[in-house]
Amino acid sequence: MKSLLCFGMAFLLFHSCLASEIPYPKAISDLRDSIVKGLGITAEDEVKITGFDPREAEVGHSVEYRFDLEIDHQVIPFKLLEDVKRWDYVDLPIFRAQTQAHTGLVQKRASAGALPVLAPFILAGPMELWIHDANNMRLSLPHDVEAGVLKKVVLADGAAVTVKGARSVSLRQPLDFPLPLNRTENGFANGLLTLAEHLRHASRTQASPILSLRIVGPTSIAAAPSDSTTSTSLKLKRLAPGLVELSSPLKNKEVESFSRVNIEGEVPTFLTPTQFSTLWPLSSINGSNPNLLGFEKLLHSVLGPKADKKGSFRLLKADVSAQTYVKIGFKAEKKVSEGELEGYPAWRTKPETLTTHFEVLAKVEGEKVVPEKVMQLKPVVPEDNVAPNLLNGNVSMSKIQDVHPPPNPFQL
Repeated sequence: MKSLLCFGMAFLLFHSCLASEIPYPKAISDLRDSIVKGLGITAEDEVKITGFDPREAEVGHSVEYRFDLEIDHQVIPFKLLEDVKRWDYVDLPIFRAQTQAHTGLVQKRASAGALPVLAPFILAGPMELWIHDANNMRLSLPHDVEAGVLKKVVLADGAAVTVKGARSVSLRQPLDFPLPLNRTENGFANGLLTLAEHLRHASRTQASPILSLRIVGPTSIAAAPSDSTTSTSLKLKRLAPGLVELSSPLKNKEVESFSRVNIEGEVPTFLTPTQFSTLWPLSSINGSNPNLLGFEKLLHSVLGPKADKKGSFRLLKADVSAQTYVKIGFKAEKKVSEGELEGYPAWRTKPETLTTHFEVLAKVEGEKVVPEKVMQLKPVVPEDNVAPNLLNGNVSMSKIQDVHPPPNPFQL
């Protein structure tokens, strides 16, 4: 028993020494420096920052939305983030060298080599798509077509495609929208649906598409299915090297028929269909989506009285991207001065340091980890245990009056 206890103490001592000798990877070191600078901690404050152990970092994927609105020559940026549905202990490449070189332990963790992607979504013409970083993209109409390396795809009116594997979708040129903005009724974002119909009508009357999107890293572009079993066949026309036009014989068919198809096996997001109503040109979006309703309410609050008056506003930037986030904890320790212990119980041991626990949510950008939000964690309130002699004023138990509780008839 004694030898086992000695072995356990030696193991704990070895583990603590090993943890203290492990240097921070550059990504974690830069993250730590950014947080210390953001909290305004200087060397004169005598605050010790510990933690940031990459082995304790949790990794999750989410979808980030960025919008820039111009209202009365004033640019208002928006940044929205979906909740991370799952956190895992993932061996990221920016952490891998540090954990394996010093511990010598190979832990079975989830693979972090693949970049996060958006859920499949449906786009309907008329519009143009600029393709980036997709040299091995598959084109299916509905059968696979060899069209070379595509840089630009023009969707004619009535053509709809399903995009899979995209890492981000963004607006290439600003768009103007008219006001007033209709109010949300019956659980649908009527204002945004009206703006979408206005944009759709303007696109049909123009000689060239006014809507241009930039899509990064799609793995496939396929003809969108018109029902649960078949896909609508699209015609391909080569306009130039790397430039094709896709058209459909069903020009007069409403795009709503494409939104009836639910993409199975994917996590529902802002881009995936949930009901039969659609929001052109992203026919995967429906007017009752909770995120869409929330964005319309936010837009109403920003516009204020202008939302009900005749006018216009401009959408300068719109970007939807899949991102990797890291959640990691750390703590700050500070020496306690005598003035901070006023009213402290005399019987309690006075602490020498004050420890505050934090958790940081950071976004992975290449080889960097950029902090997004720092949250202070609620401390665990300790339970005080006081000796009976302190509560009774150090009175002998023999002098305490006996208390006899009433008998219990059900007790044997």
